[in-house]
Amino acid sequence: MLARCLTALVAALAFAVPAACASARPLVGVGDASAAMFADANWQSLHLRITRICVPYDAVTRGGWERAQLDDFLAAARAHGVEPMVAFGHSRHAGPAPTVNEYRQALLAFRAAHPEVQLITPWNEANWRGQPTSSNPRLAADYYNQALTVFPSARIVAADVLDQAGVLDWLHVFRTYAYRHPQLWGIHNYLDANHFVPAPQSTTAKLLRYLPGEVWLTETGGIVESSTMSHDEQRAARAITHVFELAALSERITRVYLYNWYGITRPGMWDSGLVGADGAPRAGLAAVRAYLRS
Repeated sequence: MLARCLTALVAALAFAVPAACASARPLVGVGDASAAMFADANWQSLHLRITRICVPYDAVTRGGWERAQLDDFLAAARAHGVEPMVAFGHSRHAGPAPTVNEYRQALLAFRAAHPEVQLITPWNEANWRGQPTSSNPRLAADYYNQALTVFPSARIVAADVLDQAGVLDWLHVFRTYAYRHPQLWGIHNYLDANHFVPAPQSTTAKLLRYLPGEVWLTETGGIVESSTMSHDEQRAARAITHVFELAALSERITRVYLYNWYGITRPGMWDSGLVGADGAPRAGLAAVRAYLRS
């Protein structure tokens, strides 16, 4: 009798564990560059605990307003109990990509200024054509390798990639040169989300099959307007809903960072804000609320 009871208990637990795992949902945050986001009552009502900022790799060493913007954002995140991830990208000043040593020195300066930051993306959207690493995945791997040594206690997002054509080939080269068999990856699945690609056929799904370990949607969201998309807040809201459908593809997707909080007022420019430039809520914000409450 005891043996039968134990067998039944083990069987019940075997079914209970997958059920518990199936209910796991990713953490959700919003990335932006404005510290004002944290004071916005609409943002506060979401009770988010993670955020992301993308800055030039040389923001600290150059100083000025770029350094001030970074410092203000991180101070506001800390004051509100929010864990920041910092992603580095190209300089706002003309010039070639930094050498590996120049990049390392910039990271050391950042670490000295902000030792509290423990989530690092070495290079933002590294396969996109606007980045110097787009045609040089080995350089992106070199930057990642430097970040590993500069931030030994931090979690490092290995490659942060856009879901565009050729991404798997790019990642194959990156993985060839990256140290320590990376187990944390970042995806910007704007194309899947905003073109409403069915989840099973999506590039997100292909990347999940190719990449080992944990995956974060480090930048994604609904595009309200861009140079190729007319202004449509309802379409953007549907894209945000699709982001969460894509995130449900795998429990390995453990974080979703939506971009961004504030929209802009310039027609034809990229705008994926959950609120307008004036802070007025948009349909995308309602989509986020609906997911968080579901």
